[in-house]
Amino acid sequence: MSQRLFCMVMRVHMDCNGCYRKVRRALLDMQELETHLIEKKQCKVSVLGRFNPQDVAIRLRKMTNRRVEILEIQELGNSNEDTNQKPVVTTG
Repeated sequence: MSQRLFCMVMRVHMDCNGCYRKVRRALLDMQELETHLIEKKQCKVSVLGRFNPQDVAIRLRKMTNRRVEILEIQELGNSNEDTNQKPVVTTG
């Protein structure tokens, strides 16, 4: 598990509510994610946590059998820094 805090935005092809539920269940099963945001209309998924971004995208692809495209990766900080606040994830 990585020690760096990442925020990653992915495009995941979601046609129906069943696809949405598959993606949601897969994200909830990943222990390294602190929080996630699913935008069903835009087919975007934002995740925040201490993880390797490529590994999360690959695991999401394998667990859901949906196409996953990484749109943006931001490194928010290191574990050595003393931060008490979680960064706010905003999408436009």
